[in-house]
Amino acid sequence: MTADLTPDLLETAALAAGLAWASGIRLYAALFLVGLLGRLGYVDLPSGLVLLAHPLVLAASGLAFLIEFGADKVPGLDSLWDALHTFIRIPAGALLAAAAVGHHDPAIALAAGVLGGTLASGAHFTKAASRALINTSPEPISNVAASTTEDAMVIGGLWAALFHPLAFLALLALFIAGTLWLLPRLWRGLRRVFLGVSQLLSAGGSAPRAQ
Repeated sequence: MTADLTPDLLETAALAAGLAWASGIRLYAALFLVGLLGRLGYVDLPSGLVLLAHPLVLAASGLAFLIEFGADKVPGLDSLWDALHTFIRIPAGALLAAAAVGHHDPAIALAAGVLGGTLASGAHFTKAASRALINTSPEPISNVAASTTEDAMVIGGLWAALFHPLAFLALLALFIAGTLWLLPRLWRGLRRVFLGVSQLLSAGGSAPRAQ
């Protein structure tokens, strides 16, 4: 079965939104999986995304995918990786969303880029904040479980965006609503953690030295 993404606006919108959302969580997985499906002929990529199926791009995105797959499951390293990718995932999500609809009117592409960047931002900051809170626990199992869940979410989400666009857009609306509810609570939780650490450090620095 081949999904023809170019003529149908609903399918194109789902692809643009799916790539932007997935970029905020697993950028390199999104690049590699969509490019690979295009290379194998399972999907017809819009002209702006054809480069994802190029062998050199597939090799680079595949290698980055493997590195991220491992780094995201190591406590502490996952949060460092998220912090560094704040400056990569969000603009990449905007560019991919714009490229997905680039064969339409340029104004549509610009609007898609703005919305794609916003969607990637929400997904990224929700992921980064939740993983930072998980890292306050000393055991590594919760990190691996959260990371594996994110892997499955991105693979399933991209599959739905490509082959069941209406269902994906409905699920995406639920994700956005959940993000709007959850993100402020995550940041308040992180703020309490940072304040607690700061107070411990201050108390330790002001403790009298033993004679």
